Amino acid sequence: MLDDTDRRILRHYQHDATLGPAELAELANVTPATCARRLEKMQAAGIIRANRAVIDWHALGYEVEVSLRITLDKTNPRAFDEFILEARAITHVVEIQTFLGRVDVRLSVIARDMAHYQSIYRSSILTLPHIADIEALMHVAHLKSDEVLPL
Repeated sequence: MLDDTDRRILRHYQHDATLGPAELAELANVTPATCARRLEKMQAAGIIRANRAVIDWHALGYEVEVSLRITLDKTNPRAFDEFILEARAITHVVEIQTFLGRVDVRLSVIARDMAHYQSIYRSSILTLPHIADIEALMHVAHLKSDEVLPL
């Protein structure tokens, strides 16, 4: 379980994972050795899963993001597994989520433009197995995209 010190460290770390141990320790009001030890412990426990670069897709020429809500034909007991396996192989699918309810899977797909998206859709998405229904939602704006937790 996390104590107040761990929460203080995480509160600052999640806002800027590029902080060095000394800077983070100062903000969290602990020694650098304590900070480093606590970070290692939280990483080993799986609380801190990764440090990663957040890349602006638009800066790389991707102007279109589409969210596909997919209902699978669940008459095949392996429908989910087979669908997910093949969807993971599509490089332009940047996120896959599964749900309980009418929609089974949501794919987030990026493309350079609508013609590129149409090509991905026809050659890669429509060839995925066990699709019963697809609903496409065009992303207009990201109003909040924050993984910061209230610690």
